[in-house]
Amino acid sequence: MSISEIISLLSGVALFLFGMTLMGDGLKRVAGSKLELVLYRLSSTPLRGVLLGTGVTAVIQSSCATSVMVVGFVNSGMMKVRQAISVILGAILGTSITGWVISLSYIEGSSGVLSLLSTSTLTGIVAVVGIILRIFTKKQLNHHIGDILMGFAVLMFGMSTMSGAVSGLGKQSWFTGLLTSLSNPLLGILAGAVFTAVLQSASAAVGIVQALSVTGAMRFDAALPLLMGIAIGASLPVLLSALGASVDGKRTALVYLVAEVVSVTVCAALFYLANIIFSFSFLDQVMNPFSIALVNTVLRFAMVLLLAPFTDMLEALVSMLIPRKPEPADALFVRLEERFIAHPTLAVEQSRLTINEMAQSAREALDESVGLLDKFSASGLEHVRKLENDGDRYEDSLGSYLVRITGQEMTRQQNADVSKYLHSISEFERLSDHALNIAESAAEIHDKGIVFSDSAKHELSVVIRAVREITDITTRAFTENNLDLALRIEPLKALIEQLSAEVKMNHVERLQKGQCTIRQGFVLNDLLTYMERVGDHCSNVGVAMIELESDAFETHKYVHQLKTEQSPEFRGYFEEYKKAFAL
Repeated sequence: MSISEIISLLSGVALFLFGMTLMGDGLKRVAGSKLELVLYRLSSTPLRGVLLGTGVTAVIQSSCATSVMVVGFVNSGMMKVRQAISVILGAILGTSITGWVISLSYIEGSSGVLSLLSTSTLTGIVAVVGIILRIFTKKQLNHHIGDILMGFAVLMFGMSTMSGAVSGLGKQSWFTGLLTSLSNPLLGILAGAVFTAVLQSASAAVGIVQALSVTGAMRFDAALPLLMGIAIGASLPVLLSALGASVDGKRTALVYLVAEVVSVTVCAALFYLANIIFSFSFLDQVMNPFSIALVNTVLRFAMVLLLAPFTDMLEALVSMLIPRKPEPADALFVRLEERFIAHPTLAVEQSRLTINEMAQSAREALDESVGLLDKFSASGLEHVRKLENDGDRYEDSLGSYLVRITGQEMTRQQNADVSKYLHSISEFERLSDHALNIAESAAEIHDKGIVFSDSAKHELSVVIRAVREITDITTRAFTENNLDLALRIEPLKALIEQLSAEVKMNHVERLQKGQCTIRQGFVLNDLLTYMERVGDHCSNVGVAMIELESDAFETHKYVHQLKTEQSPEFRGYFEEYKKAFAL
């Protein structure tokens, strides 16, 4: 090959890989934001898992991407290893679809309808339509469709460039000698595996084999071992994705390699044993891009068919290879899987579940802390301290995770959800802070032997019931995304402020009559202040929910309108709570 032909070949490979990436990314976006959740939720049986793994891989054009996603599912506890195996088997089959797409670049015709389907004509039409959608339309969906078409056109052009660069190799003895040596099964499988491991893409490796087949020098006996090796080599990116994963995550990644190696070994043994017995005549058949795609699909279908009945044995084998050891995994944040960042649908859903846990933890801390006012215990105080520490860690981990999600392309609803979560995590963290403040005040009351008057006890109990009610409403409103409940938060918060002011004034009156002491007043004032702040942070959560629902976030304006205008709905809720929590 001349220098110009080598440069042409490399440029063709570069264009081909770029076109595949662009087309795959566009397909993922057009397929919808629910694609990943469908894969997770509907892969409950082995057959469904195989079918969904095949379908999703055919859409996103990457068995590696599907398998890495599944590793993330298992690592975050969303999916079991056994459930993941069937999806991976489907991914092994689904990646063969790309070979058929690539074959379109070899359709030629000089007249009639076939001339419209020729490589140059098809590429030109697709490229023109793609660039029009990409540049001259404003809808995001059209942009993604444009990316698919442009990616397809670049892929086609890259294939044509590669084919043109290698077209003369069929007449060169060193090339035909190389392909003849690859007819040795072990050498061919090894070459295919190494080649694919370097490219990090089975689809790309098959595409290059298809390009080489146009030389007319590639026979079936060389193509089959290459395709077998390509299947094995595709497992490397999946294995790399499992670095830092849990034991089950690593086992899931290893399933891909074990499945490929075992199925290729068995298929190769059966095929070459049968060849010894029957001496297949088609081994000398010259391959073309279409026959390469066909053999690749048949091979992968046979591999899946062979392994499907033995998923239990696959699980047992990877479990033996990677024994379970004690892991320092943080159960609080197991859902915040790093591999989901590239898939906003999954990342946002996992963030929602995690912040819901954070909200429940804050509510538990507050319930525990006010309970200590009646019956103090050192263990209860430590429990509140632990929950407060969890709140800090939730805020740090969720905050950084959500910020990283914002770097991805998201739907309008996903953007709204992330904004709501970012606004709310600090509020729930502050709730756990004030729960600890109340618990420490309870410890002070216990240690100093402070006893409130009966009137003060009654009034404080009413405020506590109101605070418990507002945290319950806030938690339920947020976790259920219930706007009707969110509308109740602000009226109850206003009542808590009023109750707190009344209790403080009543304490002053009792102080003047000698019924209470200043020491009692300090602690009582601190408790009421903490409870008012609990109401403030609950209010902030409710405001975030309501305002973001209307695509705005003007907290002060919203609260001002509530307090000055006081809609009939606000007054109705306020009167309802006023009767329920009367001093």
